[in-house]
Amino acid sequence: MDRLPTEPAEARAILEAHYGQTEEASITPRQRVEMALHHEEPDRTPFDFWAVPEVWAALRRYLDTDDDADVLRLLGVDCRWVRTDYVGPAPIAQEDGSYYDAFGAHRRSVSNEFCTYEEYAGHPLADVQTVAEVESWPGWPPTEHWDVSTLKDKIQALNRGTEYWLCYEVGGIFEWSWGLRGFEQFLMDLVVKPEIACAIMDCYTGLYIANVTRVLEAAAVCRRGIDMVYTYDDMGTQQGLLISEAMWRELVLPRHLRLNAAIRRFPVKIMYHSCGAIYPLIGALADELGIDVLNPLQPRAAGMDAARIKREFGGRLSFYGAVDIQRTLPRGAPQEVQAEVQERCRVLGRGGGYICASAHYIQADTPLENIVAMYTTPRELSAG
Repeated sequence: MDRLPTEPAEARAILEAHYGQTEEASITPRQRVEMALHHEEPDRTPFDFWAVPEVWAALRRYLDTDDDADVLRLLGVDCRWVRTDYVGPAPIAQEDGSYYDAFGAHRRSVSNEFCTYEEYAGHPLADVQTVAEVESWPGWPPTEHWDVSTLKDKIQALNRGTEYWLCYEVGGIFEWSWGLRGFEQFLMDLVVKPEIACAIMDCYTGLYIANVTRVLEAAAVCRRGIDMVYTYDDMGTQQGLLISEAMWRELVLPRHLRLNAAIRRFPVKIMYHSCGAIYPLIGALADELGIDVLNPLQPRAAGMDAARIKREFGGRLSFYGAVDIQRTLPRGAPQEVQAEVQERCRVLGRGGGYICASAHYIQADTPLENIVAMYTTPRELSAG
């Protein structure tokens, strides 16, 4: 990408000429991802897109569209994300501008020069002393706050014209739990009051099982329903694990096993997300938790070398992500972006087993040139 087109019509034409004409491909986007996750090489590496709202807005302006589906089509994205409609009470606003969200978390909007994030403003379970207090907390929402009755229509609309790989997101167990308790307090609980930490995680686990069961049952009536469920818990820092592997096995893993067992009642793939340096856990994620796809392969975290991970675990796992958002996408030249994307497709996509995407939400300080460069990189393995 030598320069960013200045006119929307020119930008659209460039993207259309690369991967924006889905109907001209020899296989559907859904078939492309399905082949890759069966460790077969499709016609080209499948791609997905995730970004903060400000990036979506910038792309809509740049491409002269008010339709997110049009953005995804022009970028040649093979996946689509299905969401239920929240029909529960509105967020509970506070005098200081903070609010309590659908899951009872206390948040506030914090803006910087680029975008706005929803940070924790407080921790509603910070002072609880007993398991009974956790379980009787009135902030736990009933699963009926999410309406699944519109899922069939949403799925049919997404697959109109062609079929995409459809994904559904479930929340995090460990990280949403510390959000209610407070990070420092929750880590101390794991050692000195594990019954409190486990009670919070158990409540979230039960809620997620109820929610995802309703969603997958509702989607099952479609000829092509949901293909993959996304679960997560960030267990790594930039340099190592957030807690010991032994503690993870004892306290966190059993809850994810319960959640995955519920998901496995349905014919879907499971993608698990953890940022950070989680190399020591990858074997257990594959063999014990039994996930299908590991996300996001944070490339600048210690030990997260894509070639090594593909070599050691590529027969048991597929991978999603791996394009660096810490330096390459926000600060690299477009040529550097394309070189990294091609390398990821070559290393992780050889023999199938890879969905190319950024290693987390693309942030609002990322130049549009680099986003266009990423999604116009040749995706065919023969090009690498």
